[in-house]
Amino acid sequence: MTYVEGFVAAVPKANKELYLEHAYEASKLFCEWGALRVVENWGDDIQRGEVNDFFTAVHAKDDEVVVFSWIEYPDRETRDRVVKRMMDDPAMESVPQMPFDGKRMIFGGFTNLFVVE
Repeated sequence: MTYVEGFVAAVPKANKELYLEHAYEASKLFCEWGALRVVENWGDDIQRGEVNDFFTAVHAKDDEVVVFSWIEYPDRETRDRVVKRMMDDPAMESVPQMPFDGKRMIFGGFTNLFVVE
């Protein structure tokens, strides 16, 4: 089973192309360093909840879209190495800046329970 790191963020609609550039360049490095795959998703059918939802989780504003993405790794150890390298490797300087408020992004690592394909 793989190890997954998931992300939810609010990105200004006007920054979609900038987000794609940022995510694509970072993804190439993550895969070079050991990630198996990176999946990026632009919200287009997200319902508002009565108590909580994706919008409130990231304090999305009216002009923002919720993005949901994940990175798959062979195991947690690889994920931990990639995260450390992301913080330390000068190659990350070539990745365009995040075109969104990173303080409102939520993320975490997850151990697979099962996968159906």
